Amino acid sequence: MIAAPQVTTLRLPALLSALAVCLAAPAFFVLLTPWLGWLLLAIGVGTAAWSERRGAASAFSANPGEPSLTRDLSLIALGLLIVSSVPLAAELDNLAMLRFTLALGGAVAVPYLVSRFVYRDRAISFPWRGGGRWGRLHWTWLIAVLVLGWLILPFYFITSGVYLNWPVVDSPELIARLFVGVGAVGIWDELFFICTAFALLRRHLPHASANILQAIVFVSFLWELGYRAWGPVLTIPFALLQGYIFLRTRSLAYVVTVHLLFDAVVFAVLVHAHNPGLLPFFLV
Repeated sequence: MIAAPQVTTLRLPALLSALAVCLAAPAFFVLLTPWLGWLLLAIGVGTAAWSERRGAASAFSANPGEPSLTRDLSLIALGLLIVSSVPLAAELDNLAMLRFTLALGGAVAVPYLVSRFVYRDRAISFPWRGGGRWGRLHWTWLIAVLVLGWLILPFYFITSGVYLNWPVVDSPELIARLFVGVGAVGIWDELFFICTAFALLRRHLPHASANILQAIVFVSFLWELGYRAWGPVLTIPFALLQGYIFLRTRSLAYVVTVHLLFDAVVFAVLVHAHNPGLLPFFLV
């Protein structure tokens, strides 16, 4: 990846273009209105191209070595289009799992390949180890994630009834499929929302702005996946924290570990909710 200098000044044209692209996510995944999502993507990428041609944003202007906002937003738009091509309701049959695999895998792979071989700018990378060894604070947060998940998630899933957005898992095969599905989607979340969307947005916006925008996309996807009712009260802080942690650690391995620990509790809660008494260590 060719690292761009940290952006410290908020450029309004870049922000508005990026916001339009990111608002396509709630159009696709919350409102379930594809035409509105397509329109927002076209507005976002189109205004970025117009601004760049007029020299109001970073690329195609005085310094051709700077990253192109149009190209980077087009990569996010491409990923969103691929994800939105399939329904995201949680299902565990063979066809549904294949559909998820192709759509989610394509949403990461296609933007990466376009960036690498078409744009030739290596804007997307997956820094596994990042900033080095994990310290005491890293391990403490991993334990805290498990404790917080154990305290909060059963109350959320069961009292709100959102566990019903996931299929009943009442056999070893279905429980195994749920385990694989929850874990795979959790890993994908970090590959797309953090290593793709967030990384691309950070090339043009200050970190805080880029993190808020990636959280819009992140939370919208989770909404259609099933985290509804008052789920955004949990998923918004989680998305923002994952972006912040990635900035601090530069480690995909760490944010994936955090996410998988959280999702391990999600998996256990869903099994517990559909099979009361099977896992007696929850408070709800």
